[in-house]
Amino acid sequence: MVFERVYGDSTSIFGKPAPELTGGPVMEVLDAARGPAWSARFTRAFGGETLHLQEREGNFTWNITVFPIRAKDGTQYAGAIARDMAPWRTAEKELRNTVLGALKSQEYERNTLSKFLHDAVGQNLTALGLQLDLARMDLETVSPETCTRLTEVQQVLETIMEQVRDYSYHLNPSAVERAGLRSALDRLVIHLRQRFAGGVRVNVDPSLKLAPAVASAFFHIAQEAVENSLQHSSCSTIEIAVKSTRTGSTLEVRDNGRGFDPADILGGARGLGLLSMEHYAAQAGLDLSITSDKKTGTTVRAVVPEGA
Repeated sequence: MVFERVYGDSTSIFGKPAPELTGGPVMEVLDAARGPAWSARFTRAFGGETLHLQEREGNFTWNITVFPIRAKDGTQYAGAIARDMAPWRTAEKELRNTVLGALKSQEYERNTLSKFLHDAVGQNLTALGLQLDLARMDLETVSPETCTRLTEVQQVLETIMEQVRDYSYHLNPSAVERAGLRSALDRLVIHLRQRFAGGVRVNVDPSLKLAPAVASAFFHIAQEAVENSLQHSSCSTIEIAVKSTRTGSTLEVRDNGRGFDPADILGGARGLGLLSMEHYAAQAGLDLSITSDKKTGTTVRAVVPEGA
């Protein structure tokens, strides 16, 4: 774990120029943020793995390949090549804008369908249930058997109404605005338990006052983060916390599953889920960050900037 040779200007990646790195142990010459990350990456290369990473440092975007090298005498090295992706940044930005535009369009369509289900279908089903009530009362003394059949029809109708409400909520969880963030998160957990056998904890500071746009963004980010945990982490516990810190109101979604290197562009870290979280964070003016470790799991954090 010693830098043997370094070619080119390494400052924007490692924080130090080549002469200050050469001959030095990784954990000693790199700062506290870079040292553990690069040590873990080199360890994976020593194990025979080839890594494809993407990192942003200031105005630079780098595509980095880390790969194993074994010399003829048996000595093992970890090699790395970093390529400046400046020519591709414009294309990447355009692609991200296209994806975010599609997300906004999808959100509008979901809201429209949710409103139709709630206002038109839901209200008509409620009216139908009331009419059946009136018919049943009219027939109680005349035809008890018909009343029994009407009761059975009403039970089926109630099941349909509950399914419509659930689907409408799934399309547009407006309960965040109506009943508050805690209520919406509790309902999210109820649906989560139908698919997840592990432990789930929700902690929301009851004294915390959030703007509606922030509360809605917190919910959407939590929803996407939980979905990522279910699909990718193989975790046994998920914790959702909303609290006030010195830096501002904060949402944290933590799991204890199989973490990843956030720079690994082939590890599924920058899929549609992350783009959605970035979209909701940007809409509400939140700072979004993801920290992950293969041993301890992943934490998604969204923070209301101080003074916002």
